[in-house]
Amino acid sequence: MDASAIDLLEIRDYLVELAYEAGNMMTNMTGKTTFVDKANSVDLVTETDRAVEKLVADKLSLKFPDFEFMGEESYVPGVTQLTAKPTFIVDPIDGTTNFIHSFPYACTSLGFAVGREPVVGVVYNPFLKTLYTGVKGHGSYLNGQKLPLRVPPAGSELTLQGALIAIEWGTQRSGPNYDCKINTFIKLASESGGMVHGFRSLGSAAMNICAVAAGQVDAYWEGGCYAWDVAAGWIILAEAGGRVVGGNPDEWSPEVDSRCYFAVRGGQGSEKFVKDFWKSMVGRLQY
Repeated sequence: MDASAIDLLEIRDYLVELAYEAGNMMTNMTGKTTFVDKANSVDLVTETDRAVEKLVADKLSLKFPDFEFMGEESYVPGVTQLTAKPTFIVDPIDGTTNFIHSFPYACTSLGFAVGREPVVGVVYNPFLKTLYTGVKGHGSYLNGQKLPLRVPPAGSELTLQGALIAIEWGTQRSGPNYDCKINTFIKLASESGGMVHGFRSLGSAAMNICAVAAGQVDAYWEGGCYAWDVAAGWIILAEAGGRVVGGNPDEWSPEVDSRCYFAVRGGQGSEKFVKDFWKSMVGRLQY
């Protein structure tokens, strides 16, 4: 099914309704939820993650019974596959560790893809009351204000030396991927390397990508995420004039489930910026 045959605005409006319901569940359970480890002590899941996903999945299946669903908490490695069919791609709580600590950068991330391409995205942070929406061909917005919020002055180029870059440590704290991240961070920060303005770590892939879409940070580099972490933010960024390329060199057109991403805001010099960033990497991400 082609995206043009689907009422994407209707999809967005319903996802916004669900995002508000999910947000109410999150705020009501702040400081009360229990959690357990998944892969390790920094890969966590709460009872609220599971409850929010069930709420969203159940309501979507009733409203749009012909569409597929992929969610973080119901994902089965080696079994669950993202196909070309219209699919809701959902992270019930992105920023679970933040949620557990009552740090206010946690959100629900609701994406919709057709042909494996994100075409609708809704990201809602109930703690900061920020609602990001994006629909293919219809722009993207933060609380009704068109993105990006910050547009660099005409003639200014996007450069590593002038960049504020979002990063995350990830759940793998040893091995080649961890080494690639840490050594790349060091090189980008150093006087002999990229000498970037700085790094920011919001603890949520969706919130990081939305910050790029808003123009508040210039880029976000990540390896180890899944489609549900990035699908909603992907279209929000694209409609704000930015793009998602690969987290490794020369990957200009990554799949939404490729697990390695480099989200970059729009602006003059963005292609050179991407190439310069790739050159600054120490090793490759292997996911």
